[in-house]
Amino acid sequence: MGEGARRPTAGDAAGTGPLVRRAAARDLGSLVALRREMFRAMGVADAESRPWQEAAGRWFAERLTHPDYGIFVVETDEGVVAGAVGAVRDAAPSPACPEGRDVLVSTVCTVPSQRGRGHARRAFGAVMEWARSTGVRRVELMATSAGRSMYEREGFAEVAWPAMRKAL
Repeated sequence: MGEGARRPTAGDAAGTGPLVRRAAARDLGSLVALRREMFRAMGVADAESRPWQEAAGRWFAERLTHPDYGIFVVETDEGVVAGAVGAVRDAAPSPACPEGRDVLVSTVCTVPSQRGRGHARRAFGAVMEWARSTGVRRVELMATSAGRSMYEREGFAEVAWPAMRKAL
C-alpha cells in the first residue's frame, strides 16, 4: 500500500474515511505513543519510562522503509489514531513452517478515544495484506483479551506451545 493510499471504509465508497498508510518519519512520535498505550492497556510496569520509549523511537526509525517490516498507521482528522506492525522472522524450517520464514504481528493499538470504530482492524488488515505480499505462509501474534475476538474472526487460533520468557 503506497504512502498516500486511501482505503475506503464501510459506508465510505468514495474513500474519504480514515487513511490507512505505511508509517513515515513524521509518525515516529505517534508510533511510540501507540506502543506506550498498548503497554498501559496490558498493565505492563514501567510503560511510562523514557529509556524504552527513546529506544523504540530509534527502532521504528531504522525499520520504516526496511522491506522485512510493514509498519502501518490509520489517520483521521484527529491525527494518527491506530497502528500495527508486521516483521518477517527468519528461523530454521519446521513442519509447521517449511520455509522457515513467518511474520510476527505486534503493536496493534488504537488511542482510547477512538476505540470501537474499526481502526485497529484497518491497521491489522494492512499488515496482513503486506504479510501476504512477502510470500510467507504463516503469521503469529500475541493477543490481548481486548483483541482476541478480532484475531479469531480472522482465523487465528491458540497454539499448543505458549510463549515463555526470562529476563537476562
